[in-house]
Amino acid sequence: MKKILVTGGAGFLGSHLCKRLLDEGNDVICLDNYFTGTKENVHELIGHKYFELLRHDVTFPLYVEVDEIYNLACPASPVHYQHDPVQTTKTSVIGAINMLGLAKRLKVKILQASTSEVYGDPTVHPQPESYWGNVNPIGLRSCYDEGKRCAETLFFDYHKQNGLDIKVMRIFNTYGPNMHPNDGRVVSNFIMQALRGEDITIYGDGSQTRSFCYVDDLIEGMIRLMNTDPNFTGPVNIGNPGEFTIKELAEKVIRHTKSSSKLIYKPLPQDDPMQRKPDISLAKVKLNWEPKISLDQGLEKTIEYFKQFV
Repeated sequence: MKKILVTGGAGFLGSHLCKRLLDEGNDVICLDNYFTGTKENVHELIGHKYFELLRHDVTFPLYVEVDEIYNLACPASPVHYQHDPVQTTKTSVIGAINMLGLAKRLKVKILQASTSEVYGDPTVHPQPESYWGNVNPIGLRSCYDEGKRCAETLFFDYHKQNGLDIKVMRIFNTYGPNMHPNDGRVVSNFIMQALRGEDITIYGDGSQTRSFCYVDDLIEGMIRLMNTDPNFTGPVNIGNPGEFTIKELAEKVIRHTKSSSKLIYKPLPQDDPMQRKPDISLAKVKLNWEPKISLDQGLEKTIEYFKQFV
């Protein structure tokens, strides 16, 4: 049995990871400051004899004894990370420093949940890990994009300077149960609007593309990355290479919810990427991983979860 720390453990991805780690027989410390995470996400885990819930902000040092660290702490939706951009950058950068310091002291493996946002509005399509990105350093999304880019730099410098065992994964659009219904992300927005019978808001003309990965596939990739050979650090893209336009997603949501919602169009926000699709060749080779759940299958499960909020 390993004792594993999951920062951001009461968030969307963190809650699924905590459950999976417990199911595999580990002792889990779930750390969260509840800025976007909720106790409801981990409610079914509270009371499990190997689950501990700890309220803490990663921008402050933490002293615990663990065998592995998954660093997921950071608001990931534009609505939340733009609410307090300075705190978002601090969470990514100071949070990484604090968790790396803990991993260095304990001599344990640490995984960073990075993001496809490090590629910005990409000029290369699909995006391989070798692509350095096209990021606006002073835009509305910069606090998240550049914060995560800096966190990656810190991880690799701790690895080079201190020999720390690191893993870096770049997460592409992920969806599923435990998403916040008002997080402003496109899947949750569309589902909530459709379930309420409201018009579905598309920003731009709907031709911009995204690749949507169901959460169970994502968590499988995350755990496989953590369990790779110490010589493999990543970064590695984890996402679904199936590419859909935003308009296609809206039409699928309307069909699955049997909604009468109509599509309405509004101006595209600043720095919103026009294309986003992972090249997962490296994940296939190094992790023997690729997503299994189709967008239609995943939407069915996600819509069922969101019905409780209507």
